Amino acid sequence: MRTLYHHPIHPASRVARVMLAEKGLPFESVVEKPWERRTDFLKMNPAGEVPVLVEEDGTVVAGGLAVIEYLEEAYPDTPLLPREVAARAEVRRVADWFLHKFEREVGENLVGEKLIKRLSGQGHPFAPAIRAGLANITYHLDYIAFLSERRPWLAGTTFTLADIAAAAQLSCLDYIDNVPWDRSPDAKDWYARIKSRPSFRAILADNITGCPPPRHYADLDF
Repeated sequence: MRTLYHHPIHPASRVARVMLAEKGLPFESVVEKPWERRTDFLKMNPAGEVPVLVEEDGTVVAGGLAVIEYLEEAYPDTPLLPREVAARAEVRRVADWFLHKFEREVGENLVGEKLIKRLSGQGHPFAPAIRAGLANITYHLDYIAFLSERRPWLAGTTFTLADIAAAAQLSCLDYIDNVPWDRSPDAKDWYARIKSRPSFRAILADNITGCPPPRHYADLDF
């Protein structure tokens, strides 16, 4: 069985899970706690980072970007990138915005400080980082609203990797109830469409022991 080593509250891992579901690829889900630095896991990925995909033939694909690109190239029948070169570049630009810029400015400051530190026993949350994350998220919600007002989906006319990347980040924040949805109805409407996709059901079912999500997290109508 194809196996994905991941952590539930890790954006790139969530991207991989949604991509696998969108492409109709069955897989076994194995939760990995990267901070434990298990020897067997480090043999698959010396960087010690999730996600790691192990194919049925034993092929190991390690790291978020590698897994994302591999899935798109190895299983092109359900494409998550458009065919046109310029359109593909725009999808990659928007996906990069959320996988890197959003992660630095929001995810690390909120999910990292408020949840990951708690799960990994890395100390107390750093209040200035949390304040920065809460301030920064409004800017990113405004950007989602800006894009969704002008396009059916974030990077163009079809659902793509860009939407998956943004939704993966926001879903992690929504798990800790840190998305001010009422501030951005357009972003909320876009995310509601993502939540209704069958590929997102496993994400909405995540429930970490001792750290449950808010009630609205899995509610398709918020």
